[in-house]
Amino acid sequence: MHNPSTRELAVTLRKEGFAYSYISEKTGLSKSTLSEWLSKILYTPNQQTIERVGKAIAASNARKTKIRQDETEKTRQAAFLDIGDVSKRDLFMFGLGLYLGEGAKTYGITRMVNADPNVINLAIAWFHGLGVLREQFLLTIHLYPDSDVEGSLQFWSHTTTIPRSQFGKTQVDRRTNKQKNRAGKLPHGTAHLTVRSLGRKEFGVILARKIQAWTDEVVRITKMRA
Repeated sequence: MHNPSTRELAVTLRKEGFAYSYISEKTGLSKSTLSEWLSKILYTPNQQTIERVGKAIAASNARKTKIRQDETEKTRQAAFLDIGDVSKRDLFMFGLGLYLGEGAKTYGITRMVNADPNVINLAIAWFHGLGVLREQFLLTIHLYPDSDVEGSLQFWSHTTTIPRSQFGKTQVDRRTNKQKNRAGKLPHGTAHLTVRSLGRKEFGVILARKIQAWTDEVVRITKMRA
């Protein structure tokens, strides 16, 4: 049996807006007992309870953040060991896969399209590995009506280090369905990285044909092994 004064204290604390956890600390009663006794009492948390709950939530969020950060770091370290050094051939094959998914399939055009500057920079590195010079790049930005045009151009020039003099005419897609689906989702639009021959014939149609042949061969071999 519990002391009547203990029950009275529990009832008083509940009416004053304290949570079961606090009342349990003060009375030594279990939460199940408190629930049985106090469930019919109208509960409106007081300021102290709100602050305690807020601190508890903040502490819980901090713990979750720390766990997530630790897990991310472990994953990063494992990835570092898994990948190791990236050879020229690794980059070459990675670039082929990238081009297969993001590259132009139009005959005679060598171009990669993506909204992620990391992907565009990987494409630049891959093209450099094929012998393409920096001045051969043409970067055209495709935006949407809600985009900050000047801010987007500065963003892409800064992240790729391609000068504005090598930017094509900015394209703004004003189709109604695009405005609805894209507004705010791609703040800097998509970058279309095109390789120009600039008198180097091997980087015109010839390069486009080579890339097509390479990707076709990878697809063929993969199908054979599937």
